[in-house]
Amino acid sequence: MPVGAVTAWRALFDAAQLQAGQRVLVQGAAGGVGLFVVQLARWKGAHVTGTASAANQDFLRSLGAETAIDYGATRVEREVHDVDVVIDTVGGEVLQNSYQLVRPGGILVTIAGRPDEGAASGRGIRVARVGPAADTSGILQQVGDLLDSGQIKAFVGKVMPLAAAAEAQRLSETGHGRGHIVLKVDNRG
Repeated sequence: MPVGAVTAWRALFDAAQLQAGQRVLVQGAAGGVGLFVVQLARWKGAHVTGTASAANQDFLRSLGAETAIDYGATRVEREVHDVDVVIDTVGGEVLQNSYQLVRPGGILVTIAGRPDEGAASGRGIRVARVGPAADTSGILQQVGDLLDSGQIKAFVGKVMPLAAAAEAQRLSETGHGRGHIVLKVDNRG
């Protein structure tokens, strides 16, 4: 949970400098980072659209997404235009297609790829990449306060035994999960 929440915080508030009333698109909104991006953006007062599979549409709405897009049934580029902020948690083709969704002057932040400065400047947008942070204590305190007060929630999508760690890693890499995968350590004996 801390990695997902801190990454979401840094993408929204450090990189994008999100303000209330802005329009945010979260690519991969049901995953371990995306679910926090949706909740934190709504907490800040942004208008949130999220992408996820058909099975996660209601989940996105429960997180606070005002619009949920099934990326398997709809091309996001047909539904979303001129948003202030795109947070990409998927990378690859999704990242490449996201440049056209940002309004001039807006920002595309990715945690899953390398932003293309040339593509961004050609469209008049900014880009940023968010990776691991050295000091997260201040962010963790703020996230902890929001969790304690019930303003945001953590979600466990699957609990697996430690012996299934390799399978858990493969599952996380598919990008089709919901929430966090937790490895359970059996500490008997």
